[in-house]
Amino acid sequence: MRPVSIIGAGKTPFGVFPDKSLRDLAAEAGSKCLKNGSASPVQVEAFYLGNFAGPAFVGQNHLAPYVGAALGLEGVPATRIEAACASSGSAFFHAWTAVASGAYDIVLVVGVEKMTSQPTARVTDILASAGEVDGEVRAGATFPSLFAMIARRHMHQFGTRREHLAAVAVKNHANGAKNPEAHMRRAITLEQALNGRMIADPLTLYDCSLVSDGAAAVLLGPTERAAEFSPRPIRVLGAAQASDRLALAEKEDITTFPAVRKAAGKAFQMAGVKPEEIDLAELHDCFTIAEIIAMEDLGFVPRGEGGPASAAGFSSLEGEKPINTSGGLKSKGHPVGATGVGQLCDLALQLRCEAGERQLARANLGLAQNLGGSGATCVVTILGR
Repeated sequence: MRPVSIIGAGKTPFGVFPDKSLRDLAAEAGSKCLKNGSASPVQVEAFYLGNFAGPAFVGQNHLAPYVGAALGLEGVPATRIEAACASSGSAFFHAWTAVASGAYDIVLVVGVEKMTSQPTARVTDILASAGEVDGEVRAGATFPSLFAMIARRHMHQFGTRREHLAAVAVKNHANGAKNPEAHMRRAITLEQALNGRMIADPLTLYDCSLVSDGAAAVLLGPTERAAEFSPRPIRVLGAAQASDRLALAEKEDITTFPAVRKAAGKAFQMAGVKPEEIDLAELHDCFTIAEIIAMEDLGFVPRGEGGPASAAGFSSLEGEKPINTSGGLKSKGHPVGATGVGQLCDLALQLRCEAGERQLARANLGLAQNLGGSGATCVVTILGR
């Protein structure tokens, strides 16, 4: 396998865009990415699209060539990858594999979702289809209720408190307020987070990610050619995808996600680094408890200590391990098919020292963790300058 680099990155703001279609959003992000990588559509040899539920959200199937044509991609293989909220993380993983293996040199990856065209109740139903439909969903489970059960078990098992969950929300909103492309640029207080409208006990409105529109894109190429396209390429040091069972009832312990641990183990080994060497991370905080568990599964803190560490400032911009400097899914937004590649774009900003108010003094190694469903899919990617 040969070394691979990100040679271009671009994304749309995340938010509510009634005048932009799924295709508009994807084309905008892809075009920004190609420009950022000083590349033209004719140089792209393959195209991977990450998208969870375009057919359900906007009624369009056959999305990869549909989006590819809008980007001016002619005759290249165009493939859509679906892995729930990890769709574009998985699309990136498969694109990285294609370049690393030598099958292609220049590959474009776009993640996109257009969610706000449907009412909230319909969005909830569409998202629930990423769970076990025959069992949990038929019994009435939604992802807020599933992650509420995960949070309750974590509280019972480790003494995690609602204040710990709220600390994650406060931190991510503070970061998102400094991100000009975030869906919700509004800081909140701990009191607000604790007193938010209850969605699924113990999760309030402030513990849940946003329903967003948006797209993100990265351009990949062999590291040996990276200087042809970018003066500041980002090295892909490690990338791994793993899976697990969909249903919570089939998991041995719902306070940890085996797919995260497996993917992380492979990515760390490939990169030749340890968790403590990572300078910053973009973690999949679809719910605040998900960030806490990810911190533990990735080895940033011991199991059961993610909550207290969050409350103590461990993951703040000034902390030992800054997490979700973008604002995370909680504040930046969560257009599910765009989230994984969006995380990589945000890491690229930090590694290139282009993150503005959120820029860290030390940003040499970054990690992205993109989760699908209640832990059934996970992609972990480690990037370096």
